[in-house]
Formats: sequence, C-alpha cells, structure tokens
Amino acid sequence: MSAARNKANQRIAALKSLLCVGLDTDPGKIPEVFSSCPNPVLEFNRSVIRATCDSAVSYKINTAFYESRGIEGLRDMEATLREIPGECLTIADAKRADIGNTSRMYARAFFEHWSFDAITVAPYMGEDSLEPFFSYSDKLVFVLCLTSNAGSADFEEQQLEGGEMLYHRVLDRVSGWSCGGNGGVVVGATKSAMLADIRSRAPGLFFLIPGVGAQGGSLEEAAEVGVDADRCSALINISRSLIYPAGTFGSIGEYEEAVALEARRVHEAVRKVL
Repeated sequence: MSAARNKANQRIAALKSLLCVGLDTDPGKIPEVFSSCPNPVLEFNRSVIRATCDSAVSYKINTAFYESRGIEGLRDMEATLREIPGECLTIADAKRADIGNTSRMYARAFFEHWSFDAITVAPYMGEDSLEPFFSYSDKLVFVLCLTSNAGSADFEEQQLEGGEMLYHRVLDRVSGWSCGGNGGVVVGATKSAMLADIRSRAPGLFFLIPGVGAQGGSLEEAAEVGVDADRCSALINISRSLIYPAGTFGSIGEYEEAVALEARRVHEAVRKVL
C-alpha cells in the first residue's frame, strides 16, 4: 500500500480531520503585517502552518503561485516544503502531464528533487503520460476528474457515445492505473451530488476535494460522501477562505489566531461527520 496514502489515513484517523490547507500564497494578498519581514511569503507560509498544524492532515502547495515569481518563488516553495510537519501529507498542485519522457522529468522533479508525497496531474494525454507518476507506488497521484470550476462542463461533463460521462471514463482509467493504492482523483465539492456517485463507483481511490470555502461547496456534504468505507481516504482543500481571513491585524500573532480559529471550526465540523 502507498506509504503516502497510509500516512494521510493515519493522520485522518488520529485527528478526525480531513483538512488540506492550500498554500496559494499571493504576495498581493498577504496581510500588511508581514510587509516588514525579510521574506514576507515565507514568513506568511510559516504562520499559516503554525496556525493550522493541529488541525491539518495535508498541505497543498499550488506551484503556479511560486513559479510565477521565477527562481525566488521556487526557493520559497522549497523552503515552505521544509516547514511542513513530517506527519502531514504534502501535495504539489502542479497539474502536470506530457509525453512519457517529459512526464518522467516532472515526476522526478516533484517526487525526488522536492520529495512531495503527492501531485495533481491532468488525464487527457492518456496512460503513457501518467504512467511515470503512477510508477512511484509509495506516492499519491491525484488525477483531475470532475473539477469545481464552471468550465468543467466543457469537457469533463460531456456524455460519450456509449452514454457514460467523460469523467466516468477518467475515473475507470484511474482505478486501473492505481498501483498499490496510489491512485486518487480531484473532485469538486461544488458537485456534491456527483461526488456521491463517484465515490460509489471508485471505493478504492483517494479523493482530493477542492471547492469548499470561497467557491461555496458544502463542507459537511463533502466530508460525508467523500470518505471511503473506513471514513478515510479523502482530503478537503481550503485555501483562500482560510489563509486570507477578513480584517486587519496588529501583529502576526493576531493573524495566526484568526487562521487557527477558522481551522478549528473546519476541524470540528468534519469531526462531527466522521
């Protein structure tokens, strides 16, 4: 069984939490209180981690927010990765996939150079583009299946000639590609009715569920229908509504208190479901 999956499920069971904290760190949105720090992005990320580590199962680094800043951003990503507690799952939200030899380099970058536990990938170039990721049987590979954005209707929700939906085809393929339990899918919380159907079709996959918080998905519904028969194997990602709380802060400590309060609220809501 995938070591990354085991790590996540052990923490889910111990905490009764499904919280995945999204580190979508935008320098333009960091509270003013961090502006005097030598490295505002890294100090902000450290604060988020300190404030949420008692409730979080996982941290998801959205690589675009770091890559957009060039080498400086990549250094911040690498330093942030080192700050995440070892018992928490680390996810590179990179949405990669390409022809096989290129995907091998992507997999090596995120699984070996940076040692993430998991990665998000796109399915539409097919099996050979994803096999290099799935070959790491100790990791987790989250394949985009039914996402929370409105544009999911353009392709993912299209009906194929045989009557099945395109996202059903993706789901079936991922179930077959999974190696030692390392297969997962990204399913948006805004699609709660479909989420229940997907879980029934893929009881053995690990779910990464965005769309709660700023996008309006129901936390309780996502927790109830997203988990597997053991009440594990699911993560609910919350980013903007957690790391950018409303208000102004007189100190970094005040900011951390606001983030910790929201993290505990999410944790308690999920605990009641689990």
